[in-house]
Amino acid sequence: MSSSTGSDIVVTGATGNVGTSVVRLLSEDPGVASVRGLARRVPEWAPPKTEWSGVDLASEDVSLTGLFEGAAAVVHLAWAFQPTHDPAVTWRTNVLGSIRVFEAVAAARVPVLVHASSVGAYSPGPKEHAVDESWPTHGWPDAAYCREKAYLERALDTFERDHPQVRVVRMRPAFLFKRESASEQRRIFGGRFLPGQAARPDLLPFLPDIPGLRVQALHTDDAAEAYRLALRTQARGAFNLAAEPAVDAGLLAEMFDARPVRLPRTAARSAIAAAWNLRLLPASPHLFDAVLRLPLMDCTRARTELGWRPEHSATEVLREFLRGLRSGNGEATAPLRGRKVG
Repeated sequence: MSSSTGSDIVVTGATGNVGTSVVRLLSEDPGVASVRGLARRVPEWAPPKTEWSGVDLASEDVSLTGLFEGAAAVVHLAWAFQPTHDPAVTWRTNVLGSIRVFEAVAAARVPVLVHASSVGAYSPGPKEHAVDESWPTHGWPDAAYCREKAYLERALDTFERDHPQVRVVRMRPAFLFKRESASEQRRIFGGRFLPGQAARPDLLPFLPDIPGLRVQALHTDDAAEAYRLALRTQARGAFNLAAEPAVDAGLLAEMFDARPVRLPRTAARSAIAAAWNLRLLPASPHLFDAVLRLPLMDCTRARTELGWRPEHSATEVLREFLRGLRSGNGEATAPLRGRKVG
């Protein structure tokens, strides 16, 4: 899509953390004629200029071509994080479902595809300096999330070779948070019964300082603005998206007014693995291994080519998210529905 008016945009995964922010921004953009949101469960939420279609990308019976015909762009955000104990299930949705999206984009002759990749697609990298988009994207092979994101990078390499007429953009954001996603992310990573009140500073006098645990964060709305800018420009290729500063034990300890305590990687991993094997914790030890190895990202390309600047610092993002976690915030969609526990 160019900056001209009258464009119709299709968004997959439109009711999730990123999807709700992207749909909201596009529905408010005068350069967008309409938005078609695709989701497994049609929400009650009714933003302007938006129509909904109930679609499960994991189903081989789904025909996406008709839904994509006439669209100026497809923004592909759909992703399943669970079940972490059965990676074949997430593979069907995330990888095979994404490939069906790519094939339908080509069949419907959609001129633009914007794909949600991730920092998780990157190969292990440095924590002391940032890497640009040329860093290898082979993921961390033991983590299903990284394996799937990296595989789709290769699938897009082939797609771009075979369909050079399609402008392909790959967004590689850091960890994404907003107040409205707090309940969903608590359920995905901490478990359905983990109380959000556990994030109260007075309950956390100590925080584990684990070697390698230094990552980046970004407000979901800031990521959505990058997607919108990618649609309004002629940008191609990959874009790193992250806010400053990098998040480590020192920053978190300051936020919680707690004291960082050094904890060996092996001890932290053993505790996570035990809880995961007992199905008390949805987040797998394999993903923990990957997080310790993710590189820090340089976002110069997004700033210069998209004109993108995050409005929220990483500290502001985390403070907002923690407030949402404690109060059980959510939104009027099935993935983001709020729930307070404890």
